[in-house]
Amino acid sequence: MTDTPDFVVAIPARYAATRLPGKPLRLIGREPLVLHVARRALAAGAHDVWVAADDQRIADALEGSGVRIAMTSPDHVSGTDRLAECARIACWSDDTIVVNLQGDEPFAPASGLRAAASVLASSGAEMATLATPIDDVATLLDPNAVKLVRAANGDALYFSRAPIPWPRDAFATSRDTMPAGGPWLRHIGLYAYRAGFLQTFTALPPGRLERIESLEQLRVLEAGHRIAVALSPEPFPPGVDTPEDLARAEARWASQR
Repeated sequence: MTDTPDFVVAIPARYAATRLPGKPLRLIGREPLVLHVARRALAAGAHDVWVAADDQRIADALEGSGVRIAMTSPDHVSGTDRLAECARIACWSDDTIVVNLQGDEPFAPASGLRAAASVLASSGAEMATLATPIDDVATLLDPNAVKLVRAANGDALYFSRAPIPWPRDAFATSRDTMPAGGPWLRHIGLYAYRAGFLQTFTALPPGRLERIESLEQLRVLEAGHRIAVALSPEPFPPGVDTPEDLARAEARWASQR
């Protein structure tokens, strides 16, 4: 992998999260979740870190943190749409490498952000993301854990909520243990793209595969664009989507102090 290129990090932060309202401002160790995420981005060595917010309370919580704020529309359907508006507000050139760090990843390793930027630059793909091996059959069968398969050059062939590739002979006998022939790969929802392609992506109509699987990245593949996939250099701890996730994050933060 090449040396890490210059990149910016953009963090979509939506106040009105469905499963955890006010999520960006929920506290972990007496500090808001979005501040923890911003610090992970700053630790990665990004040229600039922006938070694409939809509520002034998020901006207020980040005052003095060293990140920049883009106040974006509350009506965006996805975080990608929010980042496309952020890119326009920030006036990034089309060649700027943008790493999309989800606003609910308070423990994202800095090395993972750098890896996404590096594989985007070295591959020449329009988009890049990360994956990690699956080591238990429960994850392989879990529709909430997105799986992917790669081509020999490292590009994504497909993403699915189903186990792919399907181990026909092994699963015909048992689905209680990991089959041979792996590794199977779980997708990590971290993306990198050039700012120009970010605009192209959000202008694409949702594809049939995206609608079936409820996976936005399939829009890119169905339209014929490349997504390069690198293996994450470090584990990505789970993000925060529910009150239970928040409690686990609080416990993890406390254990690291």
